[in-house]
Amino acid sequence: MVDQVAKTFSELVELKFQLYNSLFLTLPLDAVEQTGTLLPLLSEACTQGLERGMSPAEIVQKFFEVHRPRFNEKEQIQFLFKVIQYVERQVVLVDALEDASYSRIHRVAGKGSLVQLMERARDNDLNEPLGDLLENFGVRVVLTAHPTQFYTGPVLAIISDLTDALQHDEVGTARDLLQQLGNTPFFQKEKPTPYDEAVLLTWYLGNIFYPGIGDIVDKLAEFHPEKVTANQELISIGFWPGGDRDGNPFVTTETTLRVAAKLRYTIVSCYHQNIRALKRRLSFRDIYKRLEALELSLHQELSEAIVDEPLSLAHFLRELDEIETVLVEKHQGLYREQLQSFRRKLMLFGFHFASLDIRQDSRIIAAALTSVATKMPGLLPDDFDALDDAGKIDCLLQIRGQVNPQDFDDPVLQDTLASFGVIRHIQALNGARAAHRYIISNCRGPVDIARVHALFRLCGWNDEALTVDIVPLFETVDDLCGAGEAMSTIYSHPVYQAHLQQRRSRQTVMLGFSDGTKDGGYLMANWSIYRAKEDLTRVSRAAGVEVLFFDGRGGPPARGGGDTYLFYAALGRKIESNQIQMTVQGQTISTLYGIKAAAVHNMSQLLTAGLENNLYERPERELDAVQRELLMTLAESSYKSYDAFKKHPLFLPYLEEMSTLKYYAMTNIGSRPAKRGAGSRLAFEDLRAIPFVGAWSQLKQNVPGFYGLGTALKEQEDAGNWEACVALYQRSRFFRALISNSMQSMKKTNFELTRYMEKDPRFGAFWTTLHEEYQLSRAMVLRISGQKWLLEDNHRSRMSIELRERVVLPLLTVQQYALMRIQQARHSGETETLELYEKMVMRSLFGNINASRNSA
Repeated sequence: MVDQVAKTFSELVELKFQLYNSLFLTLPLDAVEQTGTLLPLLSEACTQGLERGMSPAEIVQKFFEVHRPRFNEKEQIQFLFKVIQYVERQVVLVDALEDASYSRIHRVAGKGSLVQLMERARDNDLNEPLGDLLENFGVRVVLTAHPTQFYTGPVLAIISDLTDALQHDEVGTARDLLQQLGNTPFFQKEKPTPYDEAVLLTWYLGNIFYPGIGDIVDKLAEFHPEKVTANQELISIGFWPGGDRDGNPFVTTETTLRVAAKLRYTIVSCYHQNIRALKRRLSFRDIYKRLEALELSLHQELSEAIVDEPLSLAHFLRELDEIETVLVEKHQGLYREQLQSFRRKLMLFGFHFASLDIRQDSRIIAAALTSVATKMPGLLPDDFDALDDAGKIDCLLQIRGQVNPQDFDDPVLQDTLASFGVIRHIQALNGARAAHRYIISNCRGPVDIARVHALFRLCGWNDEALTVDIVPLFETVDDLCGAGEAMSTIYSHPVYQAHLQQRRSRQTVMLGFSDGTKDGGYLMANWSIYRAKEDLTRVSRAAGVEVLFFDGRGGPPARGGGDTYLFYAALGRKIESNQIQMTVQGQTISTLYGIKAAAVHNMSQLLTAGLENNLYERPERELDAVQRELLMTLAESSYKSYDAFKKHPLFLPYLEEMSTLKYYAMTNIGSRPAKRGAGSRLAFEDLRAIPFVGAWSQLKQNVPGFYGLGTALKEQEDAGNWEACVALYQRSRFFRALISNSMQSMKKTNFELTRYMEKDPRFGAFWTTLHEEYQLSRAMVLRISGQKWLLEDNHRSRMSIELRERVVLPLLTVQQYALMRIQQARHSGETETLELYEKMVMRSLFGNINASRNSA
């Protein structure tokens, strides 16, 4: 099987890349005319040069001396920009080839397969327990904004068509599309608005998620029709663009309402197409006219016609039920499955399609309440700040009053207050599921939760039922450690108890992998989140509350990404797992959900992992006392190493001066600023996780994905505990998942690219520290896993990374060369040259981001 996976990938991706890349080299494109001949030579020069210890500057200069000796600097710069453009398109070709062969290079019917689980449950006499699980289980994939995705709409369309052409071996069509791609701009000259980001994501909703989720649910309904049909949250979509205000001043209540309207328009369009397809089959007179009436009501909304009554989900469901009765009684139930499939989609998506989450930072929320209290004397007692947490919570949960956001001048304050009322407005338009969560970023404890409850009461909700879930987001290591106690405190208050009873006695808690890793390092962050989930499960069960975990994950392992099936399949019984909720963002959306086959496979794996956890007892998921103590020791040792590293006086200067950190803000990829805070001075706490992790990825150092892991394992070896570490790896799925995902980070690492920094008078010793920890971590994970090379047990992933790293190497070399020339230009005062090379660095980010597929 292993050899077959490697062979399949080699034939369908690697060999075809050589074929189509050769075709691309000969295309008559102005932008790549010279590049087509010279790029392979540059690629070879980069590989050989780095092996010989040459710096990127030496490699590029030697290349020009040999192949274009008469180029002046301006012509050299022009050529290097063409290299960037060409490599960007080569990356697209690799993407399209992998997508075209997705079902054959991934084990879609093997481990993690939903159908396999269904059949296994039937064979093990677990069919009834599985049905009971399906009645209440749920997976929610939450799409966040695209701060690491740069493809424009026209480019995405070309990629989709190119994938189809490659899938059917249509060489002529593929050649024309490659030529079109060469002439189509990738770069956005203007920064997208939050609404632009939302519109881009609605393409995935309508074209991928709507049919993909439908297929999954239809397959499940073959085994458990009644249970599946009744569960409205079996698979759902969350949505952040237009609702996430945390650090993004460009998101306003107007934006939120526009996005909610766009989501409704998108699902109505899907329903309209679905009804038209049904009419082609259900052409019976007594049914056709009823379908025609439903189609007309959808068409009227899409055309914004004035109607007596807005579309009603209840009415649609009632009509479909009556149509199904007629179909069974008079027409032998012909095409009944198609009608039922449409009804299930209505149940899942309603008229909202995706639930729009509202998110704001706890510090902004606290400042808003303080401003309100200042304007409304007597709202809070004079000694409020001196009260303990219990006293503050009691005051806040008793608050009543009415606030008009327009009474405040500050735009952020005004929007923060208005956002509470916007939720109710959206619910009235699109249904209660359309917007029902308020997420508190950087939540420090129960007082922050009580503040949000108070603001809801002040901003339009009064004494009526609060049909919103207040979701704390715990991110730092300290906050994760105190999460259980924080929730126990808020659970104990009768007002909050009453609120939870109205919310089916369920509490959603979000845990931040991204900022957790930035704060505590890879191993400590993951272990802290694991323990936090256990603590939160314990206190919630004791309070009679079902806790739902919402994981804030990014693309790479350093931000909670990697193989999520491995992670969720490793959770023990002490962690509530009736729901799996996670964010997906950036190029990870197009990687995991860019085509229907990939979306179905990845969502099915999430379902399988959660259902397996609840259905089967597996000792390797449970941690005993000895294993816990060892994991704690490893995490603390790793944290100590990482904490000393991030407190190094050169840590921030290194990122500012030697990496691409500051250039993320120049890319026009996303609407959100690259850092929190308005000050010009860079502070660690203001660093956003995406540019932070992304800067390390561009350097090909990927430090957040492994730093401290090698040191922790080495300390255990020196203490004589190595066999215990090996036993932990062999017996714990959780620990194996951590090691495997860290391997992915290290596989994408190439310190030879920046070896020239070793000689830098200021940063040389710092670079050496990073390199030594990488070498140690690599050696230790290989030894503990028994593998000869990284990802030896995952041929497809390893081969994909190796191909992409080869393709992108010239671009990375050009990027490092430009960074070196920037430093020279600054010292010599060459302003024009400086601007050109800074633009080159910025342009070079895109190709590497997409080549990595989950770089940030």
